[in-house]
Amino acid sequence: MDQNFTKMAFTQSVKDVQEAFGSRKHYAQVEDSGDRYELTSREISYLQTRDSFYISSVGENGWPYIQHRGGPKGFLKVLDSQTLGMADYRGNGQYISTGNFNAIGKSMLFLMDYPTQNRLKIWIETEVVEIIDNEELLKKLIDDGYGASVQRLLLFHIKAYDWNCSQHITQRFTLEEFQNLAEMQ
Repeated sequence: MDQNFTKMAFTQSVKDVQEAFGSRKHYAQVEDSGDRYELTSREISYLQTRDSFYISSVGENGWPYIQHRGGPKGFLKVLDSQTLGMADYRGNGQYISTGNFNAIGKSMLFLMDYPTQNRLKIWIETEVVEIIDNEELLKKLIDDGYGASVQRLLLFHIKAYDWNCSQHITQRFTLEEFQNLAEMQ
């Protein structure tokens, strides 16, 4: 299938820099390490516990944009091994991400777990789905009891993913995580 994340990330200019700094040989091996576009139980478990993530998009002008999305744990739903989805709740009304998704569609999810110092990057193509005539999908993606107003649905078609090293991730804890740690003491 040839859907290793390196096909999207390792452009010639990236390879040139890797060569200059001595990491090209290692990353040439990573390029041959097999496809990573179907989620395994590791990624699914990780996704089901996230209460926030960052999503990038690109406008017609070529400029990138990054947006934070948050909600109850598991609000980013795994629909199958190659598709994620979420109810897109009303925000500040700028619609930058939505406009960019409609125009370009190429995006990336960046999911952090600060307490365990893990991060997962997922290259995706984003599809904006209107709620009208998609009641079954809405039922799968809505978070009961969340109370926010759903404006549209987003489907994320996975093209590749990669786990990143934890070297410079500062541990941070939510109040709930901190309280759980304190109770264990």
